[in-house]
Amino acid sequence: MNALAPLIVALLGGIGLAVQPSTNAALGRSIGSVLLAALVSFAVGTVILTGVWLMADRTPLANLRDARPWMFMGGAYGAFFVAAAAFAAPRLGLASMLTIMIAAQVVAAVVIDRFGLIGLPRTPISAVRLAGVGLVLVGAVLIRRG
Repeated sequence: MNALAPLIVALLGGIGLAVQPSTNAALGRSIGSVLLAALVSFAVGTVILTGVWLMADRTPLANLRDARPWMFMGGAYGAFFVAAAAFAAPRLGLASMLTIMIAAQVVAAVVIDRFGLIGLPRTPISAVRLAGVGLVLVGAVLIRRG
């Protein structure tokens, strides 16, 4: 695999996360329901992922038996994120909403890394990591005030 592939995928995913809340909020306004907009968003994503899985992967569904129940919670987190973002973006502004969410993600990620939660390797909290967290938090405050 090309060493740039994960970086490019992460960048494209980040762009998608920046566009998604506004798109879902617009759909929510149009149809009168943020929750229905989030459901439609997940339905469209499910159809697309099903097609890609059928064409490119086809890992047997039986493999799902090997997963522990808590491993299925990713869909719940994603559903909450999509609904929360569609709700918050028009009320806070996209930049404020995203920086608040990113700050929360970075703080949670540092804690998850520190304790090696969810099957990830342990990564100590260093002064440099704390400085990075601090800069993200300052950035969120500056965006919100600006």
